[in-house]
Order: sequence, then C-alpha cells, then structure tokens
Amino acid sequence: MKTGNWARSTVINGEAGLRLIVPMFHGDQLLGFVGLRKPNVPFELTFEENLRIARLCARHGTRLVFPSASEVYGMCDDSEFVEDRSNAVLGPIHKQRWIYACSKQLLDRVIWAYGMDGQLDFTLIRPFNWIGPKLDDPQVAKEGSSRVVTQFISNLVNAEPIRLVDGGGQKRCFTHIDDGIDCLLRIIENRDGVARGEIFNIGNPHNECSMRELAEKLVRVYLAHPARRPDASPEILEVSSEEHYGEDYQDILVRKPSVAKAGRLLGWEPRIGLDCALELTLDDYLEPRGAVPARLHAVRAACAVGAGR
Repeated sequence: MKTGNWARSTVINGEAGLRLIVPMFHGDQLLGFVGLRKPNVPFELTFEENLRIARLCARHGTRLVFPSASEVYGMCDDSEFVEDRSNAVLGPIHKQRWIYACSKQLLDRVIWAYGMDGQLDFTLIRPFNWIGPKLDDPQVAKEGSSRVVTQFISNLVNAEPIRLVDGGGQKRCFTHIDDGIDCLLRIIENRDGVARGEIFNIGNPHNECSMRELAEKLVRVYLAHPARRPDASPEILEVSSEEHYGEDYQDILVRKPSVAKAGRLLGWEPRIGLDCALELTLDDYLEPRGAVPARLHAVRAACAVGAGR
C-alpha cells in the first residue's frame, strides 16, 4: 500500500507496477462556505485534479475505485436513488452550490466513457453521509461549511445553540464508517470481477432522519454522556437558509439510497443503526484519548448485538 499525491506521482506512471488506485478525498465540505463563495475551488479540486488521476489510470491499465458522491443525484425526486436508473437533476446556474454536484457528475460520465471504451477498469462509489470517529475536528467546525454531525457536536461541546436551517425538515440517511468500509473492502476485493464497471451507493436507508430529529437525538446522547459539560443546557434555534448559507444555496429535502445492488452483487448490507452510530461518534469526540474505553467497548458490543437498530 502506498499513499501520496497520485496526480503528481511517478507511481501511477508505471514505475511501481501499481494495480489499484482508491483516491480517498471526498469533498462534501466543499458544499459549504468555500463552494459558495469560491465556486471554482470545488471544480478545480473535484474535477480537474481527479481527471488527471483517471487519465493516468487509463493510460497505464490501473484499476480505479473512485469516490463519486450522493450529490450527483441532485434534485432527483425518486423515493430511493437507484444507481442505474435515477435521474441526476441539478438546479439553476446561479445557485452555485450545484457546481460541486455538476463537477462530480461530469467526472462520473468521463470515467464511465473511458470504461465503456475499454480503456479503464473502474468502480464508482457514492457514499451517503458517512459518520464515525475522526470524521472531522469539531474544534475547528464552522457554521455553514462543516458536515452536519460535526457541526451539531461542536455546538454541544462548546455550549453553542444548534441552528436548524429552515426548520430542520430536510432528511438524510446516515451511515457508520464501519459499514461503509466493509462495503468498500468488498469492492476492492472485487471477487469474480463483480464490481467492474459498476456504480454502488454506500449508505444506510434505514437510518433516515430529519435534521431536527438528528439534533434531538444528539442532545439526548450528549446529556446522558459522562463526559458532557456539567453546565450543559443545549438550545435548538431555527434560521433561514439565506441567513445560514446565503442566496446561492438550494437545499434538497430527501436523499435516500437504494443499496439493493450492493446486496445483490457484493452480499453487503449496513448493520449499524443510527442511535449506535451517533453514540460511537460522540464517544470518540468527547474522549479522543480513550479516557473511557470501557464505555466505548460497551457501546460497540451493544451495537454488534443489536445491529440494525
């Protein structure tokens, strides 16, 4: 296993006989302040830089497992997003939040074209709201740019109000990192070539909840945690999307994956329920040095026994 800046490395250029590239950068945070205030940044990072990797893999016969994004489905109104059937619908040009989704979707199409032309062995993965230890650093979270679980935890540990955008009715499906990595490893293994030329949603449709429900769950878990602030008195406020993100933002009310293909081809299904996932994530943030390992092990054991709750 090697790590590095593959787009500028001689490793892809055939010198090390590399057989597989799995770029690990996944930039949903670019949807926030940077993506809205500097819209060319997500295009340059998610499309231009990664296009170089795709071209090098095609040139040297290196298999590519590439992180797409659930964002590519855009404003699709399907009840569940299906990789090979759901439409990818984006909003108007002046809503600059869509440049990230557009960049990801365009790169998906380029990679697919290389594959259909016989130039590239690829698999595209679309993570849906992965959460878990080391997701982000809540100490440097910024309103309007951090991922939602990180932001809410940061609000709690810093005794700041949790802000719900437009009432918090937007729904997402949260996936614990252990489930996500389990699916990713099966894709990398690629037994009998089942993942070649395929797109996989990696998410947990059973863990769907609204942003208000998420905030309320995290408040309950936080208040029950032995490492909470002794003066904790969490507050939940409502703000408008214009106030929180600016006029260039446009939200999506529902984003739910179908994972039937991953089940059929990979024998995979997500097992960790939302309550367990939130407990494990919060534990790591509150006790990053393992000050309460017994509690963490107990939570993990409970999650393993009650998988799917």
